[in-house]
Amino acid sequence: MSTPSKRWEVSPRAPAAHFAKFPDLPPLIVQILYNRGITTSEDVQNFLAHRWSDDDPFALRGMAPAVERLRRAIAQHEPIAVYGDYDADGVTATALMMHVLIALGANAQAYIPNRFEEGYGLNNEALTELAGRGVKVVVTVDCGIRSVQEVAYGNSLGLDLIITDHHTVGEQIPPALAAINPKQANCDYPFKELAGVGLAYKLSQALLSKLASNGLRAENFLDLVALGTVADLAPLYHENRKLVNLGLSQLNTSLRPGLVALMARTQSSSDTSITAGTIGFTIGPRLNAAGRLDSALAAYNLLMAKNQAEAATLAAELDQQNRERQKLTLDTVNVARQAVLSTEAQQPLYFISHPDFNPGVVGLAASRLCDEFYRPVLVAEQGPETTKGSARSIAEFHITDALDQCADLLVRYGGHAAAAGFTVKNENLPALQKRLLAIAQEQLAVDQLRPTLTIDGEINLRGVRPSLVKDIVNLQPFGYGNPTPRFLTRGLRLKYLKGVGQDGQHLRLVLHDGKQEWSAIAFRQGHWIGQLSPAQLIDAVYNLDFNHWNGHTTMQLNIKDLHPSDL
Repeated sequence: MSTPSKRWEVSPRAPAAHFAKFPDLPPLIVQILYNRGITTSEDVQNFLAHRWSDDDPFALRGMAPAVERLRRAIAQHEPIAVYGDYDADGVTATALMMHVLIALGANAQAYIPNRFEEGYGLNNEALTELAGRGVKVVVTVDCGIRSVQEVAYGNSLGLDLIITDHHTVGEQIPPALAAINPKQANCDYPFKELAGVGLAYKLSQALLSKLASNGLRAENFLDLVALGTVADLAPLYHENRKLVNLGLSQLNTSLRPGLVALMARTQSSSDTSITAGTIGFTIGPRLNAAGRLDSALAAYNLLMAKNQAEAATLAAELDQQNRERQKLTLDTVNVARQAVLSTEAQQPLYFISHPDFNPGVVGLAASRLCDEFYRPVLVAEQGPETTKGSARSIAEFHITDALDQCADLLVRYGGHAAAAGFTVKNENLPALQKRLLAIAQEQLAVDQLRPTLTIDGEINLRGVRPSLVKDIVNLQPFGYGNPTPRFLTRGLRLKYLKGVGQDGQHLRLVLHDGKQEWSAIAFRQGHWIGQLSPAQLIDAVYNLDFNHWNGHTTMQLNIKDLHPSDL
């Protein structure tokens, strides 16, 4: 079974009347925004200026009682626990809430469950422990919206629970003192896609607006919001775009001691600015590594570190864990890939479980294989009594909806359209695999499944100038919901081709558009060596960006896919 070829889909050109509404903008920028549904003058202006005005935290259902209960707990010095998740979103949300509560004089403590011993979300044992410590209020961040039974148990212990969670809601909202999630029914908050750390920020905003804070503002923590939002792949439009842009500005102005130490462990150039890409590929994986291999407390402590000495030790630990995570992920991917390839017939969904899999990396393995084979993929560690795993899916298949149809077989589960986590008793594992496969067979046609490469426009490179590339770059931050713009140009003449990187896995090219030469890089496309020859014409899909090298800045094509022009 080979990796399916990509389907190129060029976005429809905007009507001429639409371009006429924006005479001061380059037509290609207007087209890019049109492709993302940003079409009104107000939306375009807000997007380009990173504005979002509808940010009243009290518009979130449950916010008012949450703030009132926390205000009372702070005034009476009642112990408060911030109960987080072990991924980067949960860790940054926990750190943000703890910073704010401590600054407000709260008697606050953090609790992040251990992935291996406790699993995801609220659990009764942890709530029992917190109640035993005298905790009166538990604030969850990035978890809890499906923990109906656990919240009821917490209530029986005398705990007041405040849920803040951005995940998809279930049929029943937990019986908490307050549940803050914009996706729940009867919540009028206009933006539904805040990350877990985004909701922690909204709660902090609301708290700080009602309590004396000695000048502390929620905006002081937007660097943490940017980290968690980008690392969790929350869509980068509307309010998230504003928050991440402000957070990136803060990250590039003044880094926390822990982040200074973490960046020093990477090979990133000190004069390179931190972007959403830096978070996604450098900072986020290291923050996630702690919770994947051990306890996420190392990542949390790094974000709370007050001095460089403490931070340096923690950063070294996270960097080492990230290296271990990379090796474990590769090993897991290789084993799971062989299981997929050994399947007699192509299936619309793959479910691979193994007792030797590390539960901290099964999600990463599922993601790699989902990308490679373009199928929903579930990878799980099969323990003595239960199997715990992660799922990653494709655009055509809502994985959490599929798990909803298997709720009677599962101990717990939750997630989004494209990703989910789950726990199943081993005796129910065969039935779960069979039902999920049946659901996928009903919804997906195997012979039609191909990844689609959405293209913003087919353009003539001869008209591209550095000023236009700069306008494109200024549409950042790029990420989920605001992808880096892609373009298609046909009939480019190949002047030079060379394999670069380890084992020649990448390509360095020089292309000619009929007027000028273009330097190009094609990552993970070394397989074209031997299939293409100089002077050949190719069609290419690419990003336009700048290459900064030795004090020189030149335009560059970052090629995402290509094929000979005669195909």
